[in-house]
Amino acid sequence: MSDLISYQLEDGIATLTLNNGKVNAISPDVIAAFNAALDQAVQDRAVVIITGQPGILSGGYDLKVMTSSPQNAVALVTAGSTLARRMLAHPYPIIVACPGHAIAKGAFILLSADYRIGVEGPFNIGLNEVQIGMTMHHAGIELARDRLRKAAFHRSVINGEIFDPVGAVDAGFLDKVVPAEQLQATAVAAAQQLKKINMTAHKNTKLKVRKALLETLDKAIELDQQHLG
Repeated sequence: MSDLISYQLEDGIATLTLNNGKVNAISPDVIAAFNAALDQAVQDRAVVIITGQPGILSGGYDLKVMTSSPQNAVALVTAGSTLARRMLAHPYPIIVACPGHAIAKGAFILLSADYRIGVEGPFNIGLNEVQIGMTMHHAGIELARDRLRKAAFHRSVINGEIFDPVGAVDAGFLDKVVPAEQLQATAVAAAQQLKKINMTAHKNTKLKVRKALLETLDKAIELDQQHLG
């Protein structure tokens, strides 16, 4: 598949492992690899597990790209938001096995999945955009608004509050936290359980449930291109 995202298919479960340096930065090439891996997962009719390296899912967008030019920043954010929208509408279940930190775009990957498992430990999960001087983009606001608990949404997006894994469950970034050594087995067990559901019903119900969010994201992505550009 790609050096940036490895693809392993076993027993109807496709595991996508992000591997782009020590913070697993999300670059244009990573997003292209993500889309190619999701294309393959659809062909394989597989339940998807997305994971990273020990201690980190992702630290967010590649700052070298984000600071290289306004055009490059807009293009990367647009591609990332479009990926989030694609994940939300993916025809098969998507699980994220978060092995540690998930910051900024890393946290948005959590918010774009159907089931999210984190690990115990001193890990940071959340949206740090306002901490680093970035005004939150429209698509990010709308995704967070839909998936986070209301009080946590305001604290996260407006205040840049970062959560530990247990706090991230309460906020809405994660569904479950397990010891690190149990992460892979827990994710595979969840995928095996999700394989039992009717995938046509899953896809159609997902699109019904998320119809308003997907339409809102389409508008938000357009707004971001105008605003950020």
